[in-house]
Amino acid sequence: MSDWIDEALAQRRAAGLVRVRRAVLAQAGGRVRLAGRWLVNFASNDYLALATDPRLARAAARAARRYGTGATASPLIVGWSKPMRALERALADWEQCPRALCFASGFAANLGVVTALAGRGDVIFSDELNHASLIDGCRLSRASVQIYRHADANHLADLLAQHAAGARRLLIVSDSVFSMDGDLAPVPALAELAQRYGAMLVLDEAHATGILGAQGSGLAELHRDSLSPLGERFVKVGTLSKALGSQGGYVCASKQVVRYLLNTARPYIYSTGLAPPVAAAARCAVGIARAPEAAASRGRVLALARELQTRLRARGWSVPATATQIVPIVVGSTPRALHLSRRLARAGLLVPAIRPPTVPAGTARLRVSLTAAHTPADVLALVEALGHPPVNAPAAE
Repeated sequence: MSDWIDEALAQRRAAGLVRVRRAVLAQAGGRVRLAGRWLVNFASNDYLALATDPRLARAAARAARRYGTGATASPLIVGWSKPMRALERALADWEQCPRALCFASGFAANLGVVTALAGRGDVIFSDELNHASLIDGCRLSRASVQIYRHADANHLADLLAQHAAGARRLLIVSDSVFSMDGDLAPVPALAELAQRYGAMLVLDEAHATGILGAQGSGLAELHRDSLSPLGERFVKVGTLSKALGSQGGYVCASKQVVRYLLNTARPYIYSTGLAPPVAAAARCAVGIARAPEAAASRGRVLALARELQTRLRARGWSVPATATQIVPIVVGSTPRALHLSRRLARAGLLVPAIRPPTVPAGTARLRVSLTAAHTPADVLALVEALGHPPVNAPAAE
């Protein structure tokens, strides 16, 4: 009965695509202990280095003592805990939106939003490099899905002109920071097209939350003037699991949209709510992320990313231009990416090899995430360990 599973795994193993989990023994200060060794952690999405911050740990411990360690059921069944209420209000205030709604994960939030807002008779327009959660939301919605070329507003405009007529509703969905490339969505152009065609715009800010914007609330903060004309037709998804160092996802939208999602988003309705300690830790993280000192942390992270890009390009590595904390080093083949990742691990650096299907075939890469726990010395160590690319590697861009 399981022969087909063995065969499928063997095929993945032959292609270098089998994933395994490694036991994390400890983590602290941008380092992680794996198999008895401490490595500089360039794999983490903990962009503000809050996952091990003692302030979050104390907030979680206080909530656990007072409210317990689990939410016990869906918020619609068992109720809306005080830590959850405080978190959602803090998120709405930070994001300058009427309401926020928390989900068990960012993946669940994207699934819930897309499947609730679009269905049969609707058309969704989705960036070709969107996160898997948006892709799966599009598929599960049963709407017609049109894929536009990555960050290509002109192609999106063409598709809208072709497919808008006769559709019940239109939905444009995009990451704001693309997780494997580190580049940005053309938000003003997306907003203008949504306004022109009466479409809703859903923006997934998972990798922008806490990092971009003067207040750290994401790319939408930088383009608030472009997005404000959309009113309740703009829906933003964020995460608690990356820069905020906790767990979960959230949606920011109008009161009407949040009320609708609360009644129609299946991942919200049928999932247990965030545990009180998790919600309390996230609430603490929001306060830290919007404080003045966090702006300096964001600045340091982005400056380190720029420094790394400059040094890598000088060595001849293929590093796409980005304005974020994510620095991809495109090496092409899966075996080359795996070889480099293993070589860096031997040098004390954890840099993951990203392979298909996470990225398109032929674009395997090392994905470097810079965080507030990294130092200029860490960046220099990475550059020195990589050295120069082999002569048959992709040319620098």
